[in-house]
Amino acid sequence: MRARTFTESGRRAQIVRAAIAVIAEAGYLKASFSRIAKHAGLSSTGMISYHFAGKDDLLAACVTEIEKITGAFMQPRIDAAVGHVAQLRAYVEANVELVGEHATEVRALIDLVRNAGSRSDAVSGRLALFEEHFRTGQAAGAFGSFDARTAALSFTAGLDAVVATAAADVPEPAELTRIGRELADLYVRATAPEATGEPG
Repeated sequence: MRARTFTESGRRAQIVRAAIAVIAEAGYLKASFSRIAKHAGLSSTGMISYHFAGKDDLLAACVTEIEKITGAFMQPRIDAAVGHVAQLRAYVEANVELVGEHATEVRALIDLVRNAGSRSDAVSGRLALFEEHFRTGQAAGAFGSFDARTAALSFTAGLDAVVATAAADVPEPAELTRIGRELADLYVRATAPEATGEPG
């Protein structure tokens, strides 16, 4: 029983990985079961139907797997940063550098959210995450005076644009690091507390 369960779990994971790769390469609209089965090395699409209730079920599993992968890459770096400013920087830099390590997963997630209407808690929750981070940072004196909601909207949109552009044509690692650092610098400057005191 254990061996069969392990085999079935492994087959399900194999199908999910194949679906992610096909979506990243061809897009959600062209990600047919036959194409996914071929990429996974399956003899027929029946194995996909055996493991998943339908395409929506498979796509949901893809999103869950991608979130697991991206979280494992980003979260340790964010957790290691101390203070609101450092955490903001770590989030931005890690998100950009994620493209270099997991471009396939990033491209697939972008397509699923944009074109398949898939829900990703990691994506949809960022606006509230940024807004709360800015509010608590302002209360701690780490950030200046600005509307946290507007800043969160602007920053998530800007970060999305940079990540999507990089994922479409992945730069060299050093260039990705530079882009992430530049974007983080921009965000840090934009949120910094106002200068106080008389000019010297």
